[in-house]
Parts: sequence; C-alpha cells; structure tokens
Amino acid sequence: MTPLDCAVVQLCSTPDVSQNLKDAERLVGEAARAGAHFVALPENAAFLRTEPSMPAPTQSLEGNIIGAFREMAAAHGVWLLVGSFPEAREEDHRYYNTSVIIDGTRSEAPITSTYRKLHLFDIDMKGGESQKESDWIAAGDQPVVASVSGVQVGLSICYDLRFPELYRRLTDQGARALTVPSAFTEHTGKDHWLTLLRARAIENQSFVIAPNQFGHHGGKRRSYGKSAIIDPWGLTLALAPDRPSWAMARIDFDHQDLIREALPCLSHRNANV
Repeated sequence: MTPLDCAVVQLCSTPDVSQNLKDAERLVGEAARAGAHFVALPENAAFLRTEPSMPAPTQSLEGNIIGAFREMAAAHGVWLLVGSFPEAREEDHRYYNTSVIIDGTRSEAPITSTYRKLHLFDIDMKGGESQKESDWIAAGDQPVVASVSGVQVGLSICYDLRFPELYRRLTDQGARALTVPSAFTEHTGKDHWLTLLRARAIENQSFVIAPNQFGHHGGKRRSYGKSAIIDPWGLTLALAPDRPSWAMARIDFDHQDLIREALPCLSHRNANV
C-alpha cells in the first residue's frame, strides 16, 4: 500500500467563524505546500464555544461553513478532515458534532464521509474543567470507517479517545489509521492526551492522527495542543509546537504490516473474552 503524507493542523479557534476559517486556510495551505496529501483539522475547527449560553452557528452539510472547507480542500488539492462542525438537526435544539471527510483531489471536492460524535463530554472536575456537552449536542449512533485516498480510516472525536472499545471496533472493520480531532482541555491533556493516543495506537497496531486545539480560546476555555501523529508501535512521528501550527509525517503501511506480522496480537484475542 502506498504511504500517505499526513499533516495535523493545530488551531486556537474562537467563536469567530470568519477568523477561524482564515486561520485554517493559512495552515492547510502551508501543510499542502510542504507535501501533505491528507490534512486533518481539530474538533470545533470553525466555531469553539467559550460560554455555555453561546449559540452555535448550526448548519447542514450544504451550508457555507462546509462549503468554505470544500473550497479550501479543492484549492490545495488535498484530502481534508474537518475535525468537527455544528451540524443542524430537526429533532430539538441540539446539534450533532460532526466530522467531515472531503476529497479535494477532485474538482468538485465532494464530501465522502461523515461521523457524528458518539461520546459526549459531561464532566464537572473540582478545581478544573466543567462542561456538559449533552446540553447542546446530540450523540451520534454509529462508528464510521472512511476511505481516504484508498486507505481505511476510523473516525472519532476527542472524548471518544477514552473509550477503547470504539477503536477496536473500527480496527475490526478494517481501519489502518485512526483520527482523533480534539479540543482536549489543558487540565486533562497534560496528563492524559499523549498517553491515551499512544495506547490506542499500540493496542490496535494502528496509526493515530490527532489534531488538537491549543491555547486560550476566551472565557475559561483552554486546550492542550500537542497535536500528534503516532505510529502502530506507539512512537511519535510528528508533534506540533505550542502555537497554532501544523506537523507532518509519512505513514508507511508496509511498516504497519511488519508490526502486525511480528506481533500478531490482533489475531490472538480469546473469543471467550
């Protein structure tokens, strides 16, 4: 299988959609010019809520937010993961937190896959972060494996990272790489982010592509950064610096095959467990 040149883009998104799109355009362009073929943006790439009462600019997949990302992907000729955007739904006031895969190597830059976040971040940590995503977000109902330039990629978003059974299911469905676009908080990120990414890579013998938000977004919202690409042995291939930036690595599926053949733990699972 042909290697894939991947980049993770690290943003410091705010409620200002227009500025967020400009920042994403600049960094996606830089990564594309450096040779990235697949570029991944973090969760809340176009809009990041800084106050619980702040309304989100919910739209359908045909709205101008995803339209702008499709233009961006086409302009730079890349496959683009929009880590998440607020997708409107009709049932109630809540929306889906939705990842979108766009094929910018085709002139029409079609949407090829979508994934709605399954696990919602409802926490109240003493002295730390307090959020209740379920107040404004509805959970999705199914895992998704997408094809990106011929590679099977398992999709997830942020808090999903703490649920290893999801990633095993994606691996069982053929995923060779796992995406984890996030707005992982500074408080939890410093102790858990890279450890959890490496765990998901090692236990599934998979590449992990994890673009994260970074810095102070306004109000009490701070994200950890350290956007990363991890290989199936758990080694960090690329790590973004502590600023809005990007990092790139080539993911080599022949190397992954060697790891899976040398340590075939995926085939050693006991059916009784």
